[in-house]
Amino acid sequence: SNALISMAVGVFIHKEAASKRKVMGAVTALVALLVLVSATNGNVTVQGLLFIAIAAGSWTVMGMIVKGSKTTQAFAFNVWGMLFAPIPLVLFAISLYGADIVFDAVRVWDTKTTVAVLFQAYPTTLFGYWVWNRLLIRYPLSTTAPLTLLVPVFALVSGYLMYAERLSSAQVLACGMFLVGIGLIVKPAKEKWRTGPKVSAS
Repeated sequence: SNALISMAVGVFIHKEAASKRKVMGAVTALVALLVLVSATNGNVTVQGLLFIAIAAGSWTVMGMIVKGSKTTQAFAFNVWGMLFAPIPLVLFAISLYGADIVFDAVRVWDTKTTVAVLFQAYPTTLFGYWVWNRLLIRYPLSTTAPLTLLVPVFALVSGYLMYAERLSSAQVLACGMFLVGIGLIVKPAKEKWRTGPKVSAS
């Protein structure tokens, strides 16, 4: 949903061009999203959808901040930006579970936790967000944001390969529609060559 929200922000707020092909891609992705939600193997709740909508909106705001900053140093911007994440997240966890959650986290820390934290910190956060911020800096928001539609595709494929989860026909169809939608949105338009009047050299 973030991709569609960001596309709308890019078109209506940043005045980015929206070709017919982009609109067709967005509609295809929206239909794929609806198919995927209706074909889920889990439970869909109003509260869950609300939190997903908040997350999608937050991701869009992040993209607007990166675009609005006019920065050219994507990695430095990424590193400094990460300083604002730990404290609010810790305070949020404490507000939900109490101060003991911090001590419990230290008490149950093991090798798997270390691997998970290192993976989340370096390839996922530093490298991943660096690449993402570079894309946001170089390309329009309405073109970059739809790449996040690859997330559900990779999630479903990973579940199938790593956890032997069964994919329904609707989920496979949704993945295919996501890929088609992304292709329509990000593929550059063909340059039209116009033949002008010939000028003869005297």
